[in-house]
Amino acid sequence: MNAKIADISYEKDFYAWSIHNAALLKQGRISEIDIKNIAEELESMGKRDKRQLVNRFIVLLVHLLKWEFQPENRSSGWKGSMIEQRRRVNQLLEDSPSLNTEFDNKLDYAYVEALKQASIETGLDTSVFPRQCPYSKAQLLDDEFYPGEK
Repeated sequence: MNAKIADISYEKDFYAWSIHNAALLKQGRISEIDIKNIAEELESMGKRDKRQLVNRFIVLLVHLLKWEFQPENRSSGWKGSMIEQRRRVNQLLEDSPSLNTEFDNKLDYAYVEALKQASIETGLDTSVFPRQCPYSKAQLLDDEFYPGEK
């Protein structure tokens, strides 16, 4: 092994480490890969995707609540944000269908967080909004759904 490759470490240069370990895997040199750190990175990637899904639902829910409860302030920016969040959520769910389970598990949490944010952004008390998420999963993912519109 040459000195340059020997210096590649997870802690010192993540990019070089990841390229190096990917090459080793592609070459079938399994005994040379950094198993421990690869496993940690894979686990971290899954957690990151779950966090991203939840965060996108929070943003979507905030805009849906504002859209429904402050119709006089509706804007193309709110609508654009809802379209963007739905697009990103659908991409995540398409790339990783098992995240659908996380969606079901985290919807209540996402709604509580969205409720707090919507209250701050609208100036409305949280008691104005429904205590439970009023939108179904199908509605959340439907590009044509805007509460309060016919």
